Amino acid sequence: MENYKVVRPGHLNHYGHLFGGFMLQWVDEIGWIAASRDNPGCRFVTIGMDRVEFHRGVGEGAVLRFEAAEARRGTSSLTYAVSVFADDLETGTEQAIFSTCITFVRVDEDGRKCPLPVR
Repeated sequence: MENYKVVRPGHLNHYGHLFGGFMLQWVDEIGWIAASRDNPGCRFVTIGMDRVEFHRGVGEGAVLRFEAAEARRGTSSLTYAVSVFADDLETGTEQAIFSTCITFVRVDEDGRKCPLPVR
């Protein structure tokens, strides 16, 4: 799944760069959307995120492109790889700025872990 986000003034830290907390929120949300779209009817919660390392800062007005794809599937959990790129709209180039893997577990209406559907 692919998605885009624009970095706005309210997303900046006191140094004028994207605040890392917004990046983590967007990555988690986009990973969850991808998992939910790929597995209709399943209810997912985040249980972990792999290494968090920001490769370069981005400023106001940057257009971020997010790619999310299933990387691993278990009995009740799945992991999505999420990569983020900053697009330069003037040159048409992009730079990788962040990547991680997020693990989600399927839960029932009472919040208890339950198996993923068989594919």
